[in-house]
Amino acid sequence: MSVMIRLFALWLFFVPTAYAATLAYNLEPQSIAKNTWVLQGKSEDFSKKNGGNIVNTAFIVTEEGVVVFDTGPSRRYGEAMRKAIAAITDKPVILVLNSHHHPDHFLGNQAFADVPIKSLPETGKQIAQHGNAFAENMYRLVGDWMRSTEVQLPSGPLDVEYMQVGGHKLRFIQMTGHSGADLVMMDETTGVLFASDMVFFRRALTTPHTPGLDIWLSDLTTLSTLKYDRIVPGHGPLDADHQSITEMVDYLRWLDATLKQAAEQGLSMNEVMSLPIDERFRTIALAKSEFVRTVFHLYAKYEAAQF
Repeated sequence: MSVMIRLFALWLFFVPTAYAATLAYNLEPQSIAKNTWVLQGKSEDFSKKNGGNIVNTAFIVTEEGVVVFDTGPSRRYGEAMRKAIAAITDKPVILVLNSHHHPDHFLGNQAFADVPIKSLPETGKQIAQHGNAFAENMYRLVGDWMRSTEVQLPSGPLDVEYMQVGGHKLRFIQMTGHSGADLVMMDETTGVLFASDMVFFRRALTTPHTPGLDIWLSDLTTLSTLKYDRIVPGHGPLDADHQSITEMVDYLRWLDATLKQAAEQGLSMNEVMSLPIDERFRTIALAKSEFVRTVFHLYAKYEAAQF
Protein backbone atom coordinates (compact mmCIF):
# COMPACT_ATOMS: atom_id res chain seq x y z
CA MET A 1 0.00 0.00 0.00
CA SER A 2 2.81 2.40 0.84
CA VAL A 3 4.28 1.83 -2.62
CA MET A 4 0.93 2.69 -4.19
CA ILE A 5 0.69 5.86 -2.13
CA ARG A 6 4.17 6.92 -3.21
CA LEU A 7 3.33 6.26 -6.87
CA PHE A 8 0.12 8.26 -6.54
CA ALA A 9 2.03 11.13 -4.95
CA LEU A 10 4.49 11.10 -7.83
CA TRP A 11 1.61 11.15 -10.30
CA LEU A 12 0.10 14.18 -8.56
CA PHE A 13 3.50 15.91 -8.77
CA PHE A 14 4.20 15.28 -12.44
CA VAL A 15 0.73 15.61 -13.98
CA PRO A 16 0.22 19.32 -13.13
CA THR A 17 3.72 20.06 -14.42
CA ALA A 18 3.05 18.27 -17.71
CA TYR A 19 -0.36 19.91 -17.99
CA ALA A 20 1.13 23.38 -17.44
CA ALA A 21 3.63 22.68 -20.20
CA THR A 22 0.79 22.06 -22.63
CA LEU A 23 -0.46 25.57 -21.87
CA ALA A 24 2.82 27.24 -22.82
CA TYR A 25 2.55 29.82 -25.62
CA ASN A 26 6.19 29.32 -26.66
CA LEU A 27 6.34 32.77 -28.25
CA GLU A 28 9.12 33.28 -30.76
CA PRO A 29 9.89 36.93 -31.64
CA GLN A 30 10.58 37.58 -35.32
CA SER A 31 12.93 40.44 -36.20
CA ILE A 32 11.25 42.45 -38.97
CA ALA A 33 13.26 45.70 -38.92
CA LYS A 34 15.97 47.34 -36.84
CA ASN A 35 15.05 47.04 -33.15
CA THR A 36 11.59 45.74 -34.12
CA TRP A 37 10.06 42.37 -33.26
CA VAL A 38 6.73 40.68 -33.96
CA LEU A 39 5.05 37.76 -32.23
CA GLN A 40 2.84 36.32 -34.96
CA GLY A 41 -0.34 34.50 -33.98
CA LYS A 42 -2.07 31.68 -35.82
CA SER A 43 -4.63 32.38 -38.57
CA GLU A 44 -7.31 30.49 -36.67
CA ASP A 45 -10.37 30.97 -34.50
CA PHE A 46 -10.04 31.10 -30.72
CA SER A 47 -9.76 27.58 -29.33
CA LYS A 48 -8.60 25.59 -26.33
CA LYS A 49 -5.80 24.28 -28.54
CA ASN A 50 -4.25 27.66 -29.43
CA GLY A 51 -5.09 29.49 -26.20
CA GLY A 52 -6.33 32.49 -28.14
CA ASN A 53 -2.92 33.07 -29.73
CA ILE A 54 -4.37 34.31 -33.01
CA VAL A 55 -3.15 37.90 -32.77
CA ASN A 56 0.02 39.71 -33.77
CA THR A 57 1.70 41.63 -30.99
CA ALA A 58 4.95 43.57 -31.32
CA PHE A 59 7.65 45.48 -29.51
CA ILE A 60 10.34 48.02 -30.34
CA VAL A 61 13.63 48.08 -28.44
CA THR A 62 14.72 51.70 -28.18
CA GLU A 63 17.68 53.36 -26.45
CA GLU A 64 15.35 54.41 -23.61
CA GLY A 65 13.50 51.13 -23.25
CA VAL A 66 10.92 48.86 -24.87
CA VAL A 67 7.62 49.96 -26.42
CA VAL A 68 4.99 47.21 -26.58
CA PHE A 69 2.12 47.21 -29.07
CA ASP A 70 -0.76 45.06 -27.75
CA THR A 71 -0.47 42.45 -25.00
CA GLY A 72 -2.39 39.42 -26.25
CA PRO A 73 -5.39 37.40 -25.09
CA SER A 74 -4.53 36.40 -21.51
CA ARG A 75 -2.37 37.05 -18.49
CA ARG A 76 -0.40 33.93 -19.37
CA TYR A 77 0.27 35.35 -22.85
CA GLY A 78 1.37 38.69 -21.42
CA GLU A 79 3.78 36.94 -19.06
CA ALA A 80 5.16 34.86 -21.94
CA MET A 81 5.54 38.03 -24.00
CA ARG A 82 7.47 39.69 -21.20
CA LYS A 83 9.82 36.70 -21.02
CA ALA A 84 10.27 36.80 -24.80
CA ILE A 85 11.22 40.48 -24.58
CA ALA A 86 13.70 39.76 -21.77
CA ALA A 87 15.35 37.14 -23.97
CA ILE A 88 16.02 39.84 -26.58
CA THR A 89 17.05 42.76 -24.39
CA ASP A 90 17.74 43.71 -20.79
CA LYS A 91 16.18 47.14 -21.32
CA PRO A 92 12.98 47.75 -19.33
CA VAL A 93 9.52 47.97 -20.85
CA ILE A 94 8.63 51.66 -20.60
CA LEU A 95 5.36 51.94 -22.55
CA VAL A 96 2.50 49.63 -23.53
CA LEU A 97 -0.10 50.52 -26.15
CA ASN A 98 -3.52 48.88 -26.51
CA SER A 99 -4.69 49.29 -30.11
CA HIS A 100 -8.39 48.69 -29.40
CA HIS A 101 -10.83 47.00 -27.03
CA HIS A 102 -11.05 43.49 -28.49
CA PRO A 103 -9.92 40.91 -25.92
CA ASP A 104 -6.99 39.39 -27.81
CA HIS A 105 -5.32 42.81 -27.83
CA PHE A 106 -5.51 43.85 -24.16
CA LEU A 107 -6.13 40.90 -21.81
CA GLY A 108 -2.37 40.44 -21.35
CA ASN A 109 -2.18 43.84 -19.64
CA GLN A 110 -1.80 42.33 -16.16
CA ALA A 111 1.73 41.25 -17.03
CA PHE A 112 2.58 44.93 -17.63
CA ALA A 113 0.78 46.43 -14.65
CA ASP A 114 4.01 48.14 -13.53
CA VAL A 115 4.29 50.02 -16.83
CA PRO A 116 2.24 52.94 -18.25
CA ILE A 117 -0.45 51.42 -20.49
CA LYS A 118 -1.94 53.87 -22.97
CA SER A 119 -4.85 53.69 -25.38
CA LEU A 120 -7.10 56.02 -27.28
CA PRO A 121 -9.54 57.67 -24.84
CA GLU A 122 -12.55 55.90 -26.38
CA THR A 123 -10.75 52.55 -26.22
CA GLY A 124 -10.25 52.99 -22.47
CA LYS A 125 -13.99 53.60 -22.10
CA GLN A 126 -14.82 50.56 -24.21
CA ILE A 127 -12.53 48.29 -22.19
CA ALA A 128 -14.08 49.56 -18.95
CA GLN A 129 -17.58 48.95 -20.33
CA HIS A 130 -17.09 45.62 -22.10
CA GLY A 131 -13.84 44.17 -20.77
CA ASN A 132 -15.30 41.83 -18.15
CA ALA A 133 -17.83 40.38 -20.60
CA PHE A 134 -15.04 39.84 -23.15
CA ALA A 135 -12.91 38.09 -20.51
CA GLU A 136 -15.78 35.80 -19.50
CA ASN A 137 -16.31 34.85 -23.13
CA MET A 138 -12.60 34.13 -23.56
CA TYR A 139 -12.74 31.80 -20.54
CA ARG A 140 -15.49 29.88 -22.36
CA LEU A 141 -13.58 29.80 -25.64
CA VAL A 142 -10.05 28.91 -24.51
CA GLY A 143 -10.52 27.52 -21.02
CA ASP A 144 -7.58 27.13 -18.65
CA TRP A 145 -5.28 29.34 -20.73
CA MET A 146 -7.18 32.22 -19.12
CA ARG A 147 -6.54 31.23 -15.50
CA SER A 148 -5.98 34.30 -13.25
CA THR A 149 -6.72 36.69 -16.14
CA GLU A 150 -8.58 39.81 -15.11
CA VAL A 151 -9.19 43.08 -16.88
CA GLN A 152 -6.35 45.56 -16.39
CA LEU A 153 -7.50 48.94 -17.68
CA PRO A 154 -5.17 51.30 -19.53
CA SER A 155 -3.56 53.64 -17.04
CA GLY A 156 -4.20 56.71 -19.15
CA PRO A 157 -5.21 58.09 -22.54
CA LEU A 158 -2.89 58.45 -25.49
CA ASP A 159 -3.47 62.06 -26.45
CA VAL A 160 -0.50 62.91 -28.64
CA GLU A 161 0.05 62.49 -32.37
CA TYR A 162 3.82 62.03 -32.18
CA MET A 163 6.23 60.65 -29.62
CA GLN A 164 10.02 60.50 -29.73
CA VAL A 165 11.24 57.44 -27.84
CA GLY A 166 14.91 56.47 -27.76
CA GLY A 167 15.71 57.33 -31.37
CA HIS A 168 12.34 56.23 -32.77
CA LYS A 169 9.78 58.75 -34.00
CA LEU A 170 6.35 57.21 -33.46
CA ARG A 171 3.25 58.61 -35.13
CA PHE A 172 -0.18 57.70 -33.73
CA ILE A 173 -3.20 57.69 -36.01
CA GLN A 174 -6.74 57.42 -34.70
CA MET A 175 -9.21 55.47 -36.83
CA THR A 176 -12.63 53.93 -36.27
CA GLY A 177 -13.35 51.47 -39.09
CA HIS A 178 -12.81 48.19 -37.26
CA SER A 179 -13.97 48.75 -33.68
CA GLY A 180 -15.04 52.38 -33.37
CA ALA A 181 -11.67 53.38 -31.85
CA ASP A 182 -8.61 51.94 -33.57
CA LEU A 183 -5.01 52.97 -32.92
CA VAL A 184 -2.53 52.65 -35.78
CA MET A 185 1.14 53.33 -35.07
CA MET A 186 3.70 54.35 -37.67
CA ASP A 187 7.36 54.10 -36.73
CA GLU A 188 8.74 56.77 -39.03
CA THR A 189 12.28 55.74 -38.12
CA THR A 190 12.00 52.20 -39.51
CA GLY A 191 9.01 52.56 -41.86
CA VAL A 192 7.02 49.87 -40.03
CA LEU A 193 3.26 50.44 -39.90
CA PHE A 194 1.56 48.70 -36.97
CA ALA A 195 -1.96 48.54 -38.39
CA SER A 196 -3.57 46.31 -35.78
CA ASP A 197 -7.04 45.08 -36.82
CA MET A 198 -7.52 47.84 -39.33
CA VAL A 199 -5.70 45.36 -41.56
CA PHE A 200 -6.16 41.58 -41.76
CA PHE A 201 -3.90 39.77 -44.21
CA ARG A 202 -4.65 36.34 -45.66
CA ARG A 203 -7.08 35.90 -42.80
CA ALA A 204 -10.73 36.97 -43.05
CA LEU A 205 -11.62 40.13 -41.17
CA THR A 206 -14.05 40.36 -38.25
CA THR A 207 -16.90 42.86 -38.03
CA PRO A 208 -18.71 42.74 -34.65
CA HIS A 209 -18.13 46.43 -33.83
CA THR A 210 -17.47 48.15 -37.13
CA PRO A 211 -19.42 51.41 -37.49
CA GLY A 212 -19.73 50.63 -41.22
CA LEU A 213 -17.83 49.12 -44.09
CA ASP A 214 -17.80 52.50 -45.81
CA ILE A 215 -15.96 54.00 -42.83
CA TRP A 216 -13.47 51.14 -42.81
CA LEU A 217 -12.84 51.64 -46.52
CA SER A 218 -12.28 55.36 -45.99
CA ASP A 219 -9.74 54.64 -43.24
CA LEU A 220 -7.90 52.20 -45.51
CA THR A 221 -7.67 54.90 -48.17
CA THR A 222 -5.92 57.06 -45.59
CA LEU A 223 -3.56 54.22 -44.65
CA SER A 224 -2.66 53.63 -48.27
CA THR A 225 -1.29 57.19 -48.55
CA LEU A 226 1.27 56.66 -45.78
CA LYS A 227 4.90 56.14 -46.75
CA TYR A 228 5.55 52.82 -45.04
CA ASP A 229 8.01 50.03 -45.75
CA ARG A 230 6.05 47.10 -44.32
CA ILE A 231 2.84 46.44 -42.44
CA VAL A 232 2.24 44.42 -39.29
CA PRO A 233 -1.45 43.46 -39.58
CA GLY A 234 -3.53 42.59 -36.55
CA HIS A 235 -3.91 39.06 -37.90
CA GLY A 236 -1.96 37.23 -40.58
CA PRO A 237 1.62 37.40 -41.86
CA LEU A 238 3.83 40.45 -42.16
CA ASP A 239 3.24 42.32 -45.42
CA ALA A 240 6.46 43.57 -47.00
CA ASP A 241 5.01 43.75 -50.53
CA HIS A 242 2.19 46.28 -50.02
CA GLN A 243 -0.51 43.69 -50.76
CA SER A 244 -2.56 43.66 -47.57
CA ILE A 245 -4.41 46.97 -47.91
CA THR A 246 -5.31 46.17 -51.52
CA GLU A 247 -6.63 42.78 -50.42
CA MET A 248 -8.65 44.39 -47.63
CA VAL A 249 -10.16 47.02 -49.94
CA ASP A 250 -11.11 44.43 -52.55
CA TYR A 251 -12.76 42.21 -49.96
CA LEU A 252 -14.65 45.03 -48.23
CA ARG A 253 -15.97 46.32 -51.56
CA TRP A 254 -17.13 42.82 -52.51
CA LEU A 255 -18.70 42.31 -49.08
CA ASP A 256 -20.54 45.63 -49.19
CA ALA A 257 -21.83 45.01 -52.73
CA THR A 258 -22.90 41.47 -51.85
CA LEU A 259 -24.90 42.57 -48.81
CA LYS A 260 -26.51 45.46 -50.69
CA GLN A 261 -27.54 43.25 -53.60
CA ALA A 262 -28.90 40.58 -51.27
CA ALA A 263 -30.99 43.16 -49.41
CA GLU A 264 -32.31 44.57 -52.68
CA GLN A 265 -33.34 41.06 -53.71
CA GLY A 266 -35.08 40.47 -50.40
CA LEU A 267 -32.93 37.50 -49.40
CA SER A 268 -33.26 36.18 -45.86
CA MET A 269 -30.26 36.16 -43.56
CA ASN A 270 -29.93 32.39 -43.91
CA GLU A 271 -29.99 32.69 -47.69
CA VAL A 272 -27.24 35.30 -47.58
CA MET A 273 -25.12 33.12 -45.30
CA SER A 274 -25.35 30.37 -47.93
CA LEU A 275 -24.00 32.56 -50.73
CA PRO A 276 -20.63 31.47 -52.17
CA ILE A 277 -17.43 33.34 -51.39
CA ASP A 278 -15.93 35.10 -54.40
CA GLU A 279 -13.17 32.90 -55.81
CA ARG A 280 -10.65 35.70 -55.21
CA PHE A 281 -11.05 35.25 -51.46
CA ARG A 282 -11.61 31.51 -51.03
CA THR A 283 -8.00 30.83 -50.04
CA ILE A 284 -8.12 33.40 -47.24
CA ALA A 285 -8.18 31.67 -43.85
CA LEU A 286 -11.65 31.45 -42.25
CA ALA A 287 -13.26 33.13 -45.27
CA LYS A 288 -16.58 31.28 -45.03
CA SER A 289 -17.00 31.28 -41.26
CA GLU A 290 -16.18 34.99 -40.95
CA PHE A 291 -18.54 35.79 -43.85
CA VAL A 292 -21.33 34.03 -41.97
CA ARG A 293 -20.55 36.02 -38.84
CA THR A 294 -20.46 39.26 -40.79
CA VAL A 295 -23.90 38.56 -42.25
CA PHE A 296 -25.16 38.04 -38.71
CA HIS A 297 -23.49 41.27 -37.55
CA LEU A 298 -24.41 43.59 -40.41
CA TYR A 299 -27.16 42.30 -42.68
CA ALA A 300 -30.03 43.78 -40.68
CA LYS A 301 -28.62 47.27 -41.35
CA TYR A 302 -28.59 46.58 -45.08
CA GLU A 303 -32.17 45.32 -44.92
CA ALA A 304 -33.24 48.41 -42.97
CA ALA A 305 -31.65 50.66 -45.62
CA GLN A 306 -34.12 49.28 -48.16
CA PHE A 307 -37.10 50.74 -46.29
